[in-house]
Amino acid sequence: MEYQKLCESDWRFMTVIWDHEPVSSTELVKLCREKLGWKKSTTYTMLKKMIEKGMAKNENTVVTSTVSRDSVQKNESELFVDQTFSGSLPGFLAAFLGNRTISEKEAEELIRLIEEHRTEE
Repeated sequence: MEYQKLCESDWRFMTVIWDHEPVSSTELVKLCREKLGWKKSTTYTMLKKMIEKGMAKNENTVVTSTVSRDSVQKNESELFVDQTFSGSLPGFLAAFLGNRTISEKEAEELIRLIEEHRTEE
């Protein structure tokens, strides 16, 4: 199935599921009321939408995700870099860092990640 981009409300809803799964649909309604300010009908509408998108399932009133948070973050990040920076990771990093400074630990982690993902040309 092709990945479908999540809007902000989709992401917030899925975060509630990821943070609490497996979660009963009754508890999900309560959590969405507390965390998102949603009514029961909004929660059930959003659940139906996420099931239709293939992101969640509701079996015997127990809600779970069908995709991991990491997988969605990877897809969302790739879409953002592709759409906003024509796929240029250096362009994204330059814009993201802007005038910021990063710690030595953060720089070492970025270098480690780059080395880990480097390909031979």
